Amino acid sequence: RDAYDNCITVCNMENVDPLGIHTGESIVVAPSQTLSNREYNMLRTTAINVIRHFGVVGECNIQYALSPFSEEYYIIEVNARLSRSSALASKATGYPLAYVAAKLSLGIPLPEIKNSVTGNTTA
Repeated sequence: RDAYDNCITVCNMENVDPLGIHTGESIVVAPSQTLSNREYNMLRTTAINVIRHFGVVGECNIQYALSPFSEEYYIIEVNARLSRSSALASKATGYPLAYVAAKLSLGIPLPEIKNSVTGNTTA
């Protein structure tokens, strides 16, 4: 999210192991494999609402626990910074999260940040 409220989601990932296994010791897949389109969009919308509520400018990742039996979920963690999850998301997608986050910290809006990987598109 930039200072002008432009917001994008770059990656969704899923821990294969259930809640209770430390995420650093769990197998992670990207993109998620078991979420329905409805669940994915529900969690994506929630993530955008959360970062807007907190006023996050820059990179942020949110970890959820989603019930396999309903659409009930809990927010486990909000990281408004680059993290190990960010590095994994960047590798999985090829999207230069650290580069874009640095530009956002300088107040540059997302539409003006040239994608350093493609050289043609914006962030």
